[in-house]
Amino acid sequence: MNEAIRQVTHVQNIRYDKAEERLYIIDQTLLPNEEKEIELRTVEEMIEAIKMLRIRGAPAIGICAGYCMYALARDIDAKDNETFYRKLRIDGELLGAARPTAVNLRWAVGEMLDTAKAHLKDDRAELLEALYRKAVDIHEDDIAKCTAISEYGLSLLKDGDGVLTHCNAGPLATSRYGTGQGPFLLAAERGIHIRVFADETRPLLQGARLTSYELQRAGVDVTLICDNMASMVMKNGWVQACFVGCDRIAANGDFANKIGTSGVAILAKH
Repeated sequence: MNEAIRQVTHVQNIRYDKAEERLYIIDQTLLPNEEKEIELRTVEEMIEAIKMLRIRGAPAIGICAGYCMYALARDIDAKDNETFYRKLRIDGELLGAARPTAVNLRWAVGEMLDTAKAHLKDDRAELLEALYRKAVDIHEDDIAKCTAISEYGLSLLKDGDGVLTHCNAGPLATSRYGTGQGPFLLAAERGIHIRVFADETRPLLQGARLTSYELQRAGVDVTLICDNMASMVMKNGWVQACFVGCDRIAANGDFANKIGTSGVAILAKH
């Protein structure tokens, strides 16, 4: 392996500008034709962004929720911290209900509320600083987990391999490297050539709109294919492994992902 042979361009899907105290996300509904940051200021804007998939992917939604709670906390007008906490809890309930299937959303909201509760005896500036640090910790923890997953994934691949991927498990859905997609970015950083075939992933085309965009932007060798071409690229011997997204993992190792993943698994077995 040629370690750190080149710099990869990573997508920064969530950005909190501490100097300006402003929260920005990339509007994923506009990709790949337009990369545009939008600012989230009110709880209504935050809820709308989650519901309309402007921000998506459970880890990314969790990271965003941490910063959202901090931004909302800054705007709360309350003379005492008990009143402040009650108002923050109301905002948290509204935000946490925006997408019931995203476990990380309610988890992150809960983490932020627990942090606020633990600092109610501090002055407001210290309380807000604790909330900001917690939001950053949630973000940095996800980056560390994605990096570890990417390292493990890359250990299963070798230079010259072809990989089929389905759905979007990259930095737009998570942070920095991504999960199932992370090994490809890590490989690119280390000068390991991996050829990726990205399924379009119907019906929302996460593979076509997001995965292909991320990988091409990072300089990864990626070819977009329609979902029903998976069998042909495998038959041609162009695929040595399949790395797919994952919405849920059971304790026994079974997992669930977007429609079309079962077909990929059956093809891979044969």
